[in-house]
Amino acid sequence: MKQLLVIGIGAGNPDYITMQAVKALNRVDVFFLLDKGPRKDKLIDLRREICAQYISDHAYRFVEAHSPERERGAVDYTASVDDLNKAKQRTFERLINHELSDGQCGAFLVWGDPALYDSTVRILQVILASGVCAFEFQVIPGITSVQALAAQHKVPLNTIGRSIEITTGRRLAAGQVSEADSLVVMLDAEDAYKRVDNAQTEIYWGAYLGTPDEILISGRLADVADEIERVRKAARAEHGWIMDTYLLRKP
Repeated sequence: MKQLLVIGIGAGNPDYITMQAVKALNRVDVFFLLDKGPRKDKLIDLRREICAQYISDHAYRFVEAHSPERERGAVDYTASVDDLNKAKQRTFERLINHELSDGQCGAFLVWGDPALYDSTVRILQVILASGVCAFEFQVIPGITSVQALAAQHKVPLNTIGRSIEITTGRRLAAGQVSEADSLVVMLDAEDAYKRVDNAQTEIYWGAYLGTPDEILISGRLADVADEIERVRKAARAEHGWIMDTYLLRKP
């Protein structure tokens, strides 16, 4: 039987790798790397660096495949995500069927944690249900950008006895959020924090968390929103991509 590991590798710092993940890395024969293009080579390079740093006395190889992209600007966002996951499913099926032999262990190295805004586990479940591939798989949790953000800003995610919501920039922009005191926002491509009405809200913002390119800004939203927008735009232009997360806290 083929074995698959879905390994959370943390939010960008090789030191975020857990001991469970290190043990899992040393079981892998084939690492599947999804290439998102030359502007995001650092994402592939970090995965290779992690393997070189933590794998000892075990032969392994990398197999790279093009990572499908979601259609930007699609009218139906849900449909575009569904199409993306179907394209990824076809890629996964090809990799598992043609690049992994029976009895071998393959792995997907997932940024952050496989349970938070990542579709790898969901796609593997669909493949298993379809019967196209036969394998067993295990999920190894990782440190998310949410945890890294709180640690780097030296703040707890929640206030005492109160709730937290984790959502996306798209939902924040549409006003589809709860009344939670602490709101963590991920995948914000449109500076949705600028649409928050309460200017007294505190924001803790971070980009490229855990990496040498890390940027941190915090303060009253009314005071730092323009700075975040400016820094964010400059960072995206410099690197060709950006991964940022922020915590909004009501006064």
